[in-house]
Amino acid sequence: MSYFHGKKILVPVDFSEASLEAIKKAIEIAEDPSSVTVVHVMIPLDLVSPGVLFGGLTDEKRTDHVNKLAKEEFTKHQIEGVTFETLIGDPGIKIADYAKEKEIELIVIPSHGYTGLTRLALGSVAERVLRHAPCPTLVLRQPKS
Repeated sequence: MSYFHGKKILVPVDFSEASLEAIKKAIEIAEDPSSVTVVHVMIPLDLVSPGVLFGGLTDEKRTDHVNKLAKEEFTKHQIEGVTFETLIGDPGIKIADYAKEKEIELIVIPSHGYTGLTRLALGSVAERVLRHAPCPTLVLRQPKS
């Protein structure tokens, strides 16, 4: 029996293979998919971006697209029974705030293992979550390829 059986587990995803594997690991830890909440955080729209100015791109359309993608990916990877939500904001901060608001007891997050200039350019959501999380956080490191 897992220590986290029946407790609330949060898995932030970017739909990479690593994040989809993190969902499976969280289900394994929880022993019950209904205890796992999966979130995808979208960066806020820039009001002067072409998609907003000329294309009618809205947060609602983006959310619908992400929800459809999640359904497809979860089916493809045989992930069932989890709760899925789409959020908007700074990913690292939004994940930590969501965990606090929903009284999450464990965050399971993959790390892409970027170093050097790549890490500087892309930042590290996992690092920001670790700094701000209100609960234990399990970072799943990816082997260097």
